[in-house]
Order: sequence, then C-alpha cells, then structure tokens
Amino acid sequence: MTLTTADGLDLVAELASPVDVDPVATMICLHPLPTQGGMMDSQLFRKAAYRLPALADVAVFRFNTRGTSSVQGTSDGAFDGGRGERFDVAAAIEYAEFAELPNVWLVGWSFGTDLVLMYGNDPGVAGAILLSPPFRLAGEAHLRAWSESGKPLVAIVPEYDDYLRPAAARERFAVVTTAEVTGVPDGKHLWVGQAETVLDLITARLNPDAWPLDQEWHGEMTLAAPQI
Repeated sequence: MTLTTADGLDLVAELASPVDVDPVATMICLHPLPTQGGMMDSQLFRKAAYRLPALADVAVFRFNTRGTSSVQGTSDGAFDGGRGERFDVAAAIEYAEFAELPNVWLVGWSFGTDLVLMYGNDPGVAGAILLSPPFRLAGEAHLRAWSESGKPLVAIVPEYDDYLRPAAARERFAVVTTAEVTGVPDGKHLWVGQAETVLDLITARLNPDAWPLDQEWHGEMTLAAPQI
C-alpha cells in the first residue's frame, strides 16, 4: 500500500493482519537507520510481519521512511536525519486511526527508537517498545514528555549493544516512571540470531494471551497456484 505524508510524499508500506480474526493489537514498525541499510524489510520486522498476525493475532504495519529502499520499493523524498521523518511517523499513526486498528503500539529499532521518542507520543498510541535505543537524536526532554503521558515505554536492550547497554539504559530511562528496561543476554545491536527472543518479548506486551509465542504454525497452509 501507499502511505501519503502531510508534506506530499508517498511512502511504501504494508499491513499484515490476521486472516480469520480481528487483531487484538497493532504494531507500527519504525526501522533502523536507512543510511546503514535499515528498512521496513530489516530482519526483525520482516519476521514480525510473517509470524505475529498468525501466531499472536497482532497486526503489523511496516513502511519505508522517506528516501528508504527495500525489496518492497523506494519511498519518495530523501533521508532527512530525523527531521522530516516526523511527517512519516504522523502519517503511519493517522493511517492506523483511519483504519480503526486496535491498541496501537510503536516499535522502534535503533534509529527508529529516536523517531518513537521524538514524534510518537501521540493520543492515538497506547505505548511504545524500543529495540536497541542508541539515543543519537532523542534527549531527556522527550523522555520526560513520555513520563508525563503515563504511557508504557519498554526498552529491550542487548547485553553487548554497540551504543547503550542494559545498566546504562536503566540509568537513562530512570526519568520515565512508566519505563521498563529488559536486558537480553548475549544480544547485539542487530539482534542476529535473537529474533525469536525479541518477538516473544513483543508478544508479551501486545497480546499476553498469546505469550509465550508459539514457535510452530499449527493451522492450514494455502499455497498459491503457480503462474504459467
């Protein structure tokens, strides 16, 4: 699908939803830094879109921020260092409201966590999950605003992160009364080999009834007919 921003850009986007039931929650994905290869198809978010609608009844909304490319396509515009991206975040939240998607959570990863902290504290958002937050752009004022909102803010921090490790993260998030910091043993910034752990932690927050996340699909598989 196409997501149109207030400043007139068309962004490449996709909504993955449960097939036979209404979703119980919605996950809006904000991807890592596009100048370092981050995109809507980055491995954690791609796996979330493939798995969580079926295994956890969670709708997963992904999009490429301005100027970002992936196998899904390239969004209009150019990377703006976290400034113009405020319109991208707003467009995603507005779409979720227009589509009447339930219980909307923002899930940012690396650069995406800065976008969440700076622009995601919106009335239409129930809470946020931060994966590997580096705090390149967001600051204490953004944390205090989240604290004042009373909304849950969950930081999932790898033990061997390149930017912010669990002990330092707990100090940084202490200003947010509703914050929770979960350290992941042996984890690294890109979460290689840790997708199942991260998706399980996300499920615990978005749909506790589906936690722990099943590691196998027990339903029917329908394969598309081959194109001739």
